[in-house]
Amino acid sequence: MKRIVPIIFIITLILSGCGSAKKQLQKGNYDAAIQKAVKQLRKDPTDVKQIDILTQAYKISNEQDNERVRFLKMEGKINNWDEIYLVSKALNDRQSLVRTVTPLKMNGRSVDFPYVDYMPEMVNAKRKAADFYFAHGTELMKRGIKESYRQAFAEFLRAREYVGDYEGIDNKIQEAKFQGMSRVFVSIQNSSALKFPKEFEQDLLALDLPRLNSEWVEYHTQNLNDNTQYDYFVNVNIKNVAVSPDQSLQRDSVIKRDIEDGSSYVLDKKGNVMRDSLGNDIKQKKYKTVQCALVETIQSKACRINGDVEVVQMNPNKVLIKDPLGAQSGFENISSRALGDIQALNAKQLERTKTAIVPFPTDIEMIMRCSESLKTAIRGAIQNNRRLIF
Repeated sequence: MKRIVPIIFIITLILSGCGSAKKQLQKGNYDAAIQKAVKQLRKDPTDVKQIDILTQAYKISNEQDNERVRFLKMEGKINNWDEIYLVSKALNDRQSLVRTVTPLKMNGRSVDFPYVDYMPEMVNAKRKAADFYFAHGTELMKRGIKESYRQAFAEFLRAREYVGDYEGIDNKIQEAKFQGMSRVFVSIQNSSALKFPKEFEQDLLALDLPRLNSEWVEYHTQNLNDNTQYDYFVNVNIKNVAVSPDQSLQRDSVIKRDIEDGSSYVLDKKGNVMRDSLGNDIKQKKYKTVQCALVETIQSKACRINGDVEVVQMNPNKVLIKDPLGAQSGFENISSRALGDIQALNAKQLERTKTAIVPFPTDIEMIMRCSESLKTAIRGAIQNNRRLIF
């Protein structure tokens, strides 16, 4: 029942945008009818129809709320004070709204909306509701389970919101938050035959984990302290690291091309130089065929890392899921040597001759090159399994 009044208030606001004040009154949406009527009376304070609707709706809604308060008090449950406060606040807010258009007159007589001081009731109910939340939160803390700590956290926040002067309330909130938090430890478990450099593991764990954190779950890659108890472990198990040997492949090709090689005079059948209509000697371009051998050396090397990511719950102790994990990196360098007349080469082939053979990366360097793709795979596996951690 604690949230009945706020829910009703939200629904009322939605309904208040639909239909006239009279229709809202007929439907029993009294607060919506009041809002509609007040809106119209601000434009025309003499609108008898709206005054009548306002009077009826105000009377019925107040009667209903006052009856609800009486019932809650007679029922005597300690957790009723929250609703008593909320209903009293609704009465006060309704009265404040109506007072924005009073005094009103209908048919020559004053319309009476007696003022009621709801503040003492609100303050009293608010304090007793806060007492309940504080006491209930304290009891929940004694259960020693995360769900209770989380509920206690919400109860303490509500108590502070209502009153705010409980001794030690901030410490209670901090303790409930700390105890209700699920902590996840992410680590690299290398069972392959190759030992990783320390910086490689550090780079793998640079996962921007704060983006994965939620209200009640936080991820860690470094142990907070020796007393920290983790609720889940995400083990990144590296099981196999395969680095291929250095590979060099040579590819030869001969390129031929006709290129311009000066010019020669055009002769007639008698061996004389021919002339054009202006009397100039006629010349034609000469071509020659050149060739060049292109020797390409293709260097390549590859690395593949395989394993899995497992999510382990500590209480009870069990493996929740195990997903395969893999990443790879590659190295390739193409260099060329030209033997012969380089005029036979096109621009792309000529550019290749500027690239030289380079030293192969070491096995460790190849593994380090895998870190970014492996890190992406690890982050994806954790992201996909967040639903299992709560």
